[in-house]
Amino acid sequence: MKPETAIIRIKNLRLRTFIGIKEDEIQNKQDIIVNVVIHYCAIKARNSDNVADALNYRTITKKIISLIEDNRFSLLENLTNQTLAIASEHPWVEFASVEIDKPHALRFADSVSMELCYQKPQ
Repeated sequence: MKPETAIIRIKNLRLRTFIGIKEDEIQNKQDIIVNVVIHYCAIKARNSDNVADALNYRTITKKIISLIEDNRFSLLENLTNQTLAIASEHPWVEFASVEIDKPHALRFADSVSMELCYQKPQ
């Protein structure tokens, strides 16, 4: 990791959405837990204290909340991919990962999760 890289972590964002293919999942919202990691070059923000020089994690989080709460998803892969697209859309983003947990998806497991990553092309 380069020394000018900053890491934003959005931890345990708890939301509700329609996710799944079973009739009960189609009819009822379920809890999900979203974790996002974003790496970006923060050299300007580190030296200026100007909000315009930083990646705004609040704006990113609001977009993620809107995506998840206002839509329906059959597959966890698709939900995770669309969330990753938001996390990685800013041109300053060098790397991003999104992990989404679906608690109680399996009878004897705490949750099932999907993680996808983005790496900016060199």
